[in-house]
Amino acid sequence: MVLLRRLAAQQHLALVLLCAWLILASPWVHMFRRIPSNAGFMTWSHVVLGLVALVLAITFTISCTRRGRWRMYFPWLAGDLAQAGRDLRGLFRREVPTSEGGGLFAMIEGLLLLALLAAALTGAGWLLVQGSAEAVTLRHYHLVASRCMIAFLVLHIVSVSLHLLDFIRE
Repeated sequence: MVLLRRLAAQQHLALVLLCAWLILASPWVHMFRRIPSNAGFMTWSHVVLGLVALVLAITFTISCTRRGRWRMYFPWLAGDLAQAGRDLRGLFRREVPTSEGGGLFAMIEGLLLLALLAAALTGAGWLLVQGSAEAVTLRHYHLVASRCMIAFLVLHIVSVSLHLLDFIRE
């Protein structure tokens, strides 16, 4: 059990670093229908590290959701939005939501996992069908999924920061 927690922490750190690189380097990636013949370091690093991120996203999602923990990250799948609703109402009263129990912050993490998987899968799909008309469609979906991932990543960082502030106040 301790070994699995340590592995999940390492996967988390690796995904943080990979996503940071992929997001920050993406403006210099020049691909549309296919990888250009004169593709440079930024383009190739985006493709290769994106595939690494796909493998890590899958294994990290499995690590996070095994043994019934999927209910915490995806409470809507279990039909339980009560804690997330309480946390959301508490935000309007300037209360920081709890980090335990499948509330709002865990739901944000679950949505981040889904957006990460969607971005990685659509990127890999684009790579598989590059040069075809479907590549352009998958590129579009990849960009949408990536933007959603960035939005949930920002929300995740904000929620972690709020909890750190709570620890400092106590």
